[in-house]
Amino acid sequence: MTISEPSRHGRLAAGLIVLGILARLVPHPWNATPVMAIALFGGTYLSKRWGVLLPLAIVGVSDLLIMWHRTAPFTWAAFAVTGTLGWWLRRHPSPGRILCASLIGSCLFFIISNFGVWASGGLYPPTASGLWECYLAGLPFFRNTVGGDLVYTAALFGAYAALRGGLPIRSPAGPG
Repeated sequence: MTISEPSRHGRLAAGLIVLGILARLVPHPWNATPVMAIALFGGTYLSKRWGVLLPLAIVGVSDLLIMWHRTAPFTWAAFAVTGTLGWWLRRHPSPGRILCASLIGSCLFFIISNFGVWASGGLYPPTASGLWECYLAGLPFFRNTVGGDLVYTAALFGAYAALRGGLPIRSPAGPG
């Protein structure tokens, strides 16, 4: 079920944008922000366009405040593409599919953003081995990406399910 009431829809989108911007501006581990989770959530529960517009609004505003960087088009593209994963979740947002989409989103961000670092030049030679070096150097950041994405995705989707009464409460499986 998607959120379709225009006023709730707009308030939720605005709140998610503010959350995403603030999370990027306060000190945090590298690559551990809720932007990807917000993109997935928006693409799943809001109109399809919000899956793309929410992360672009977040990174657009926050990059103006943080400072534009050469790889911005790549990170923006990674978040926009990840937002479309929410479209896949729309029909059946089960915990397994949400986990899968979060991990795919993390991988897409890693692949696209590190390609951007390599393609923008300066740090790595413009060769296949330079691209490989770039991906290897990005692995420590990837750990933060995956961890942050999983935590924020679980928090957003879990809170929404709890508010909707959609989380089943199960009793332990049998005695002892």
